[in-house]
Amino acid sequence: MRAILYICHGSRVKKGQQAALAFIEKTMKTNAVPIQEACFLELAKPSIAEGVARCIERGATEIVAIPFLLLRAGHANVDIPTELQIVVNNYPEIPVYYGDPIGVDARMVDVMIDRLHETTEVIPADATVLLIGRGSSDPATREDFTEIQRIFQEKTGLQHVSVGYLAACRPRYEDELTRLLEAKPTNLYILPYLLFTGILMKTIERTVKKLKTTTAIHLCPALGYDPAIHSILNERADEAVERKSGLHVPNYA
Repeated sequence: MRAILYICHGSRVKKGQQAALAFIEKTMKTNAVPIQEACFLELAKPSIAEGVARCIERGATEIVAIPFLLLRAGHANVDIPTELQIVVNNYPEIPVYYGDPIGVDARMVDVMIDRLHETTEVIPADATVLLIGRGSSDPATREDFTEIQRIFQEKTGLQHVSVGYLAACRPRYEDELTRLLEAKPTNLYILPYLLFTGILMKTIERTVKKLKTTTAIHLCPALGYDPAIHSILNERADEAVERKSGLHVPNYA
């Protein structure tokens, strides 16, 4: 019997944990697989080990593990599969198929655009937009985000779109924010590429509150719940089953 195990990043902020679990619960309703569980890589319970155990207790004979992460980086490429391998060594008779994260997908850019319009219904053609990513030391993160920026500009027609990162990448979002404000744009939209409200979103909010500028600053909400993400997660599960190559780190070469 097949099981899907959704592996969330985890957050010290309880609301972030609850939001992730609530989202996965909705995703479960869109998939007919009989056994579905959610767990966290870190900072929250249940752990990956507990998630795998729950699947097996419910009768799973194979497990599809899906990283509920936005982009390929260290967590998706190394941390999660490493932890999974340690856990599944205790269950050698249970095959585990490891899926890809959400990745670069035009539907996710559509979600970003929806969040932009939730902030202001009509976006001025000369608006300046700062896309903020989590950041990673993995160069694939910057490659992916550059592609997201390209698709965003193509879909919106906006010309003044920049990227900044919260950590481990340059430019830092604070530096990019300062640079953009020096040009004194009329409207600056800050669009976080984050799934849920958490410590990182609160960090951005604190930064915005400290700004002293005549520019109208619009902080857009996190991506949050959207049915499009359900479809993408279901596709990632189907792709993992189709590969049936066992636990592995996706090859992005």
